[in-house]
Amino acid sequence: MAKAKQSPEPGGSEAQTGRRHSLSRYEPTLMTRFANEIDRLLDDFGLGQVWEELGRARWSPQIEVFERGGQFVVRADLPGLSKDDVKVDITDEALTIQGERKQEHKEEREGWYRSERSYGSFFRSIPLPEGINADAAKASFNDGVLEITMPAPKREERKRSIEIK
Repeated sequence: MAKAKQSPEPGGSEAQTGRRHSLSRYEPTLMTRFANEIDRLLDDFGLGQVWEELGRARWSPQIEVFERGGQFVVRADLPGLSKDDVKVDITDEALTIQGERKQEHKEEREGWYRSERSYGSFFRSIPLPEGINADAAKASFNDGVLEITMPAPKREERKRSIEIK
């Protein structure tokens, strides 16, 4: 089977390019129609507001939980935030970190200006081990990293030997 001749022009036919038709030239229209249909469908079911909220809350901070030197440590990466943008609540069962992220990026160059903004609230709830002393928890915020420490509960290590047969 002979290979079809490649056309240097982007609008070449399938016979000229040897490729099937791509959706690339239809994508904006197709995707816009699809998004509009989804929006309409969600509005019909009364879920339009939920969809908008989900779109705004796309970001969730990375969390790290570990034990270090007898301390239970929870660390959250919160780049671009200050300690005033974050609220931390603790109970004997869970640690909750919540806040709002507001980012703005502006660029000005010769003859053009670009501005991008993103906003969104976040909420993370981390279950705490049984026996944790929530009253002894301390929090610090340094270079966009929130670290919460509290004494780790004493664990009784249970160990037994198993006979191999």
